[in-house]
Amino acid sequence: MSYFTVKDEAKDSFEEKKSIFIGRTKRVYTENDAKKFISEIKSLEKEAKHNVFAYALGENMNIQRYSDDGEPQGSAGIPVLEVIKKNKITDVVIVVTRYFGGILLGKSGLFRAYSKAAARAVDKAGIIEKIKGVELNIVVDYADIEKIKYDFQQKFWHIENIEYEDKVKILIYCGLEDNDKIINRVINITRGKCEVIVGDEQYYFKMGNRLYKDETSLSGNI
Repeated sequence: MSYFTVKDEAKDSFEEKKSIFIGRTKRVYTENDAKKFISEIKSLEKEAKHNVFAYALGENMNIQRYSDDGEPQGSAGIPVLEVIKKNKITDVVIVVTRYFGGILLGKSGLFRAYSKAAARAVDKAGIIEKIKGVELNIVVDYADIEKIKYDFQQKFWHIENIEYEDKVKILIYCGLEDNDKIINRVINITRGKCEVIVGDEQYYFKMGNRLYKDETSLSGNI
């Protein structure tokens, strides 16, 4: 099972008929997280006429909220939410700030401007996949490590860490679809002379053939 969310917190802006639109997006995991971000932006942009928002939470986007924040009904919050749905992302909040420039845009113009602001923020943040996986801790003899490294490289299975002690300890984060394949391959290569400890299932960030255990590791590697 997997889903997509934004990679980074991001901000982008543009001018439309003298109105300034500022789109911001952030990855969040609870409604309290989303509401806190919205409050922070409203406080930061308190001189703005409108701070429109939308957010979606849960792997099936089961929680969806939006606000027009004073704009004509359906002209602001809904297009921001539609950007989230179109990109099939969740655990995300988007706030679009508007500084009114004195020229009315009309409902269709507002719809396009808020959509554009939200889309630009998402594009700048980037989208990343999260998948269900497990941590594998594998212990093998020194005689087998080079065979394992070569074999895994051919299959694009990323080895997260190797420790050389009295035996070789290998750390791997793998998706559930690869779990049994990796274990069986190690057993075959080592002729059963190995120890494999399988961790609990959890979500990992996925980029290419590598999984990342937490978001703090993303900035230095992606």
